[in-house]
Amino acid sequence: MLFSIGGIAGVAGKMAFAVWMISMCMGFLQSFTYAEMAGMFGNKSGGTSVYGATAWLRYSKLIAPLSVWCNWFAWSPVLSLGCAIAAGYILNALFPIPATDSQAVLDWMAANAGATAEGAVAALTPAVRTWTAYDLAIPGLGTLHFNAVFLIGAILMLIIFAIQHRGIASTASAQKWLAIIVLVPLFLVGIVPILNGSIIESNVTGLVPPSAAYSGEDGAWNVGGWTLVLGALYIAAWSTYGFETAVCYTREFKNPAHDTFKAIFFSGLLCIVFFFLIPFSFQGVFGHAGMLAPGIVDGTGIAEALGSMVGAGRVVTQVLVILMILALFLSIMTAMAGSSRTLYQGSKDGWLPRYLSHVNEHGAPTGAMWTDFAFNLFLLALASDVAGYFYVLAISNVGYIIFNFLNLNAGWIHRIDSPHLPRPWKAPTLLIGLNTVLAFVNALFLGAGAKVWGYSGALWSGLFFAALILPVFWFRHYVQDKGRFPREALIDLGLPPDGDTSHLGERRAGIRPYLALTAGAVLVLWANWFFVLPG
Repeated sequence: MLFSIGGIAGVAGKMAFAVWMISMCMGFLQSFTYAEMAGMFGNKSGGTSVYGATAWLRYSKLIAPLSVWCNWFAWSPVLSLGCAIAAGYILNALFPIPATDSQAVLDWMAANAGATAEGAVAALTPAVRTWTAYDLAIPGLGTLHFNAVFLIGAILMLIIFAIQHRGIASTASAQKWLAIIVLVPLFLVGIVPILNGSIIESNVTGLVPPSAAYSGEDGAWNVGGWTLVLGALYIAAWSTYGFETAVCYTREFKNPAHDTFKAIFFSGLLCIVFFFLIPFSFQGVFGHAGMLAPGIVDGTGIAEALGSMVGAGRVVTQVLVILMILALFLSIMTAMAGSSRTLYQGSKDGWLPRYLSHVNEHGAPTGAMWTDFAFNLFLLALASDVAGYFYVLAISNVGYIIFNFLNLNAGWIHRIDSPHLPRPWKAPTLLIGLNTVLAFVNALFLGAGAKVWGYSGALWSGLFFAALILPVFWFRHYVQDKGRFPREALIDLGLPPDGDTSHLGERRAGIRPYLALTAGAVLVLWANWFFVLPG
């Protein structure tokens, strides 16, 4: 949230804090469908995409792996994006670029007659900040930068890999203490402005979208305004829905049937507190114009902004910088643990190559973890400058919205096709229906919002990457498995483990799943056509 709070403010204007709240409420409601499905498959890891994919398998061999694939390529880039930001913070701390009004710049200008502030900054900038070993341009994608950000980010990624190599128990212990260290001060920073009266009422009233993206002027509720708000909801979902990753570790829980619901429910409650509190206080103190400051938009000035919210001095601000780095470590660890287990379970279920199901003596899926690591080294090189960073984010979120659409529909498909499977926790039927409606709301976000972030082709690039599952699945299913699914996948469907896989059980939902897919695709295309940016 903290590293996209400026971006959300840029496209949503005064609606920014409300966007976070709306998106968080949607994520919390949707989690009840995911919690029910996770409890049905207590033997699986990998998260809700794995559980939802099982519902689609009867209707299409291709839709099931698509759900898992989209979930993985949505969350795996957190490794590279998080490491890129953390590397930037470390470089800022060790090798800062002086501000144009700093004393060092003024002294240099005084010693060099006729020099400009920009020239002084360039002369005083540490060489490591501009060092690049090699740049590789890839047509149609971008440029890979092998620079200081890439080098530091790769080291951080290796450290996190080493922590996770010992299994989820070790990872959970490290994450618990990181969470306490980061979240307690963050909660205080969010609550203090409310208690001491620092919230300015005009900053959180008169809610309208801006006149244009990153404009400090108020706009109107016209098509352009709605497009910006839907774009904000599109990118906010990448953060607010993310606590569903709590069920990625179901197979490793002590009591999967009951711990699964508790994990996702209480994670959701915790997220509600922070996603409501921090954006409200942030906007209440700084206002729309203040949140458009370059340091807040690109994430590098977040710690200083948090310090100013509570009137902190330089020492406390530096502590907040350290907390931001620790927060990134927390996100990166969660992403590596969750996304690697998605690959692992996809392999166990016969959708992804076999080597991904290899585990070490601690039960950690090392084959999947090394694949995650290699994939993110490539993304890290792409995301080592600002333009590449946001491009990776915009594309990966296409996959995340597709995954959520498929999974929310999987909830009612399971209810119809698999009523016999035990459900340790069963969501109210009303919520299953409401979340089905939210699936189509997410499709609206995808069609309208993917183009808001400066990349008109982000939707099509994301769809192209999603389609890459076709050759991957073909290789596993038809080359490695000769057209048959693994024994475990058939058992999950309630079929004889050695039976005929040409018919994967009765399709009790009839044509309704196909109608849902068609309606979703039509909605995405219509929204992409209808909603346009202001001006």
